[in-house]
Amino acid sequence: MSTERPYLIGLTGGIGSGKSTVAEGFAARGITVVDADLIAHQLSAPGGLAIDALRAAFGDPYITPAGALDRVRMRRLAFEDDQARARLEGILHPLIRSESERQVRASPSPYTLLVIPLLFESPSWRERVDRALVVDCPPALQIERVMQRSKLTREEVAAIMARQVDRATRLELADEVIDNSGAPEALEAQIETLHRDYLQKLASQRL
Repeated sequence: MSTERPYLIGLTGGIGSGKSTVAEGFAARGITVVDADLIAHQLSAPGGLAIDALRAAFGDPYITPAGALDRVRMRRLAFEDDQARARLEGILHPLIRSESERQVRASPSPYTLLVIPLLFESPSWRERVDRALVVDCPPALQIERVMQRSKLTREEVAAIMARQVDRATRLELADEVIDNSGAPEALEAQIETLHRDYLQKLASQRL
């Protein structure tokens, strides 16, 4: 464990698995949550630090009239064009990393939750965390959840999932797993158990 930052839990899971809900549960217990997706949204919002570079790389059609990145249009381009995705990541990832590191260093909580959807796809992210916590649910449930909350079709959701680490690999690489396929009460109980476990690990390391 580094002495320069809080104990870091990397929270990950496939699209639609419920990472945000789990993160909210830890936040309710006083744990700092640093969310890479939220940072990306802020960077690509009107006036965000990435907007000028995104406009220069992709043109005005990918910027909304309000001055934000057109995320739906960009998502479709990135999944159809590997070079476009690489350009997008080249702009966003360094900024996300810098801001996430700033937030982690400022964290006052006993441990910090770093929400990284592509934790296992990016070794440099995995190396930063002390534990990898996976939120899991059946793929069919992932698809239904994403379709309900977004304008994506079943095929588009499946295409996103196909680019992520598969479920079996994710579970194999996990240090801890939360099952988010059941009732909210069951999810809450798992969060509480893990929260206590992490605090106990920290206490034992300080002895």
